[in-house]
Amino acid sequence: MPPRYIARRGWARRLLAAGRRLGEALDPPGTEYRLTRWLFLRLLGLVYAIAFLVSARQAGPLIGDEGLLPARLYLDRAAASTAAPWLEVPTLLWISTSDGFLAGLAWLGFAGSLLLLAGYASGLHLLILWVLYSSFVNAGQVFYGYGWEILTLETGFLAVFLCPFGRGGWRHAAPPDRALMWLLRWLLFRVIFGAGLIKLRGDPCWLDLTCLLHHYETQPIPNPLSPYLHALPGLVHRAGVLFNHLVEVGAPLLLFGTVRMRRLAGLLIVAFQGLLIASGNLSWLNYLTIALCLPCFDDAWLRRLAPRPLKALLSREEEAARAPGRGRRLAVGALTVAVVLLSAAPAANMLSSRQVMNTSYDRLNLVNTYGAFGHVGKVRREVVLLGTLDEPGPGGAVWREYPFHCKPGDPSRRPCVVSPYHHRLDWQIWFAAMADYRSQPWLVHLVYKLLHADPGALSLLAEDPFEGRPPRRIRADLYEYGFAPPGEPGWWRRRRLGEYLPALSAGDPALRRVVEGFGWPLLPVPRQPPTALTPKAAGCPCGAG
Repeated sequence: MPPRYIARRGWARRLLAAGRRLGEALDPPGTEYRLTRWLFLRLLGLVYAIAFLVSARQAGPLIGDEGLLPARLYLDRAAASTAAPWLEVPTLLWISTSDGFLAGLAWLGFAGSLLLLAGYASGLHLLILWVLYSSFVNAGQVFYGYGWEILTLETGFLAVFLCPFGRGGWRHAAPPDRALMWLLRWLLFRVIFGAGLIKLRGDPCWLDLTCLLHHYETQPIPNPLSPYLHALPGLVHRAGVLFNHLVEVGAPLLLFGTVRMRRLAGLLIVAFQGLLIASGNLSWLNYLTIALCLPCFDDAWLRRLAPRPLKALLSREEEAARAPGRGRRLAVGALTVAVVLLSAAPAANMLSSRQVMNTSYDRLNLVNTYGAFGHVGKVRREVVLLGTLDEPGPGGAVWREYPFHCKPGDPSRRPCVVSPYHHRLDWQIWFAAMADYRSQPWLVHLVYKLLHADPGALSLLAEDPFEGRPPRRIRADLYEYGFAPPGEPGWWRRRRLGEYLPALSAGDPALRRVVEGFGWPLLPVPRQPPTALTPKAAGCPCGAG
């Protein structure tokens, strides 16, 4: 055998031995993650339950056959542009996009999530949940285009490998493979470090430490604490930005360190997520991020905090546990190789000076790149929808506002607490205020449906100011909002900036051409009986013109 070949083999053996020593230093023998898995899967069950509940209540009016952006039209375009549309858009909605089918998938996923929350889990069970939720995300278009959607899918897919695939679930499962814990930490690293880098490269206010002077006021959905946080002294806000950089840029580097370093990183990130939960409504993003922090904590540390009944339960499960089978070890090995290969593009994106946020590089959303608040608005603008029952005339018309569930509207209404639940329309219309209505076709379709008092569209709003009657006209105005100063009545101040969408009627020819051009169903022009509103519906006029 050639000496050079022997030398190569010697180097390989030494490298392998060094790798083993490094692995033992980072995960000493005897380190286990049974309790970690127990907590992680239950928290994932909670996140899945909320996600499916949101879809059960909102997917039909948003992407159903009569929704604002019908999934059927989206799938038809995919089918016309590719020979393998199932691969281009992997979703069960190819079977049907009816409201009933969407609701059936969502409630099935909700039931499966409750089982996971209650303690039942198997690889097959988790795979079914992943397939069901993928079906909504992959066909949900802008309404499912948020970072926490692909994060839910990536987390859910890794969770499939935490349990045996067949019967028995984790109650008789071997300890989770350490490679899976490292893959979950790698995911957490991309979530947090990606958010930190996009801030450093994005808005200059993150470098001059002034972003939090505006963030609490201009974030998508403020909560009741947001005005008080906004009123804190500037020095506190600057300290908050420094803490943000410490957690999002510094702490992720500790995730690849020793057991104690990982615990410190996990505690910092969990504390940071708690502050984010307290300061605003970011759907289930923060709750899912907390779940991803759990692999930073091994059983030896978690058992110090666990109540005695849980310790006894885990001890009984350990006694009944089986050794991992060869098939499971091969599956985890194949998953590790796949994640490493698919991580090339997300890693390159993080290193790039043109870093993008919340993007998937594969059709199944298996390994993604993440980020949040690369830009912080300095002024809050809101689109306000108003309708009237009055005919145009010299006397003017009384306009009444359509209230949303949580987005700012009536200045006297207190900001809401909704997280981890998510009102998709409230969030999407926050983005609409940053652009022209011509780039928001769903908003034009919403107005068209409200002109017909469509029950599905109205279900996405807090209430109907016209008690089921179709208004004669609807317009959208653009307002500037700011928190009301302490001592002033109400929660917000607002100032009208101008018209966002001109007043439209159900029979407007231009509106009907737009609806027909997008392939949405044309509805008959509603009749307008000259009956008065009840005092409750009449309320206070929101404008005249």
